[in-house]
Amino acid sequence: MYTFETKTRVTYQDTDRMGYSYYGNYPTYYEIGRTELFRSLGMPYKFFEDNGIMMPVLSMSVKYIKPAYYDDILTIKTYLKELPSARIKFDYEIFNTDGKLINIGDTVLVFVDGTTKKPIRAPEILINEIEKYFI
Repeated sequence: MYTFETKTRVTYQDTDRMGYSYYGNYPTYYEIGRTELFRSLGMPYKFFEDNGIMMPVLSMSVKYIKPAYYDDILTIKTYLKELPSARIKFDYEIFNTDGKLINIGDTVLVFVDGTTKKPIRAPEILINEIEKYFI
């Protein structure tokens, strides 16, 4: 399993009238988590795009446990619990400023050839970089 942790702040524009981070922001928090996970491996999204690989989201699940509030520092823990194939699944845990678990979720993305738009296998360079964490 490979895990990466990053932080983001809830800004005023992220909140609703109740002062909560709007529920629709969580997919963005997930994207921050997986983007920074890829960056931690030396492969930002631009690397994949420059190599003709796109990664559309196939599915997403979200479970809201507690709200995040304006100015909270959120810790986003992103997990790769299985090696990717033509798909890659990310699991997420989001913690508030006090370290309390407030959200869990997952996304599944598909590796797609940027030209043909057809599914392809995960790039070998990605597999080689992360497989050492699964031994």
